[in-house]
Amino acid sequence: MHIKDELLKYKDIIEKYLDSVLPNDDGLQNKIYEAMRYSIFAGGKRLRPFLTLKVCEIINGNYEKALPFASAIEIIHTYSLIHDDLPCMDDDDLRRGNPTNHKVFGEGMAVLAGDGLLNFAYELMISQAVKNINESDKYLKAMLEIANSSGIYGMIGGQVVDIISENTKVEENVLNFIHNHKTSALIEASIVSGGILGGADEDEINALRSYGKAIGLGFQIRDDILDKIGDIQELGKDIGSDEENNKVTYISLFGLEGAIKKSKELCKIAKKSLTMIDKAGVNILEQLADYLVYREK
Repeated sequence: MHIKDELLKYKDIIEKYLDSVLPNDDGLQNKIYEAMRYSIFAGGKRLRPFLTLKVCEIINGNYEKALPFASAIEIIHTYSLIHDDLPCMDDDDLRRGNPTNHKVFGEGMAVLAGDGLLNFAYELMISQAVKNINESDKYLKAMLEIANSSGIYGMIGGQVVDIISENTKVEENVLNFIHNHKTSALIEASIVSGGILGGADEDEINALRSYGKAIGLGFQIRDDILDKIGDIQELGKDIGSDEENNKVTYISLFGLEGAIKKSKELCKIAKKSLTMIDKAGVNILEQLADYLVYREK
């Protein structure tokens, strides 16, 4: 197995499922469906849902029960991108090589598309728990993990500190807080929720959490690096926006070489965490750690 082949395989699975569950009818509110689907199907690696499905499969041998949760995580991630791109936030014109949602549908509809996606993600997870009442404890634990990671103690909390830190000089602990909450938290939850749904034991959950923290922060640092040295055609989004918006990054604090060194250290930590999991297929998560450190988009 090669990580790029696995990512493509699961991307296809995830996108087919998303297409089957996202609303797409002719109701009076169909403009919101169009705006939601526009951003969901605008591209993307589908990294977070891949992690949920793959971890569940590694632990349990089957990913099927995790599909609604993996898709919900991608839906939550997409809502956050729509809102991040708004003029009142990062004010970006491009996302995944396409005009951002508010450039196509207007700011009001973009806000509602993000809201609609966030709410729909919970509808998807709750309906799965209701359908499988005998396993509802697993589903509720996974849902709580995802909710905590995307709310005020996770992604939203990180975004808040990111906003109030603009145009200020911050220390490393504040930068780590921003990255660990704004980006890493949802990646960590993707991994841990997959473990929960697969029936992982406490030691395995702890190992997965450690792995998730490391690759989540490493992923964001690589984003910082690519925002500095990446190619706009490869990335499909504006580059240099961090510097333009006076955002603090690992590069602004430690320079390009320091950021690269830190991302490599996190890759080693992530792979070491996986030694606690004695399951077939875990090597694909090791490959993923390397891939995220050296990716070009």
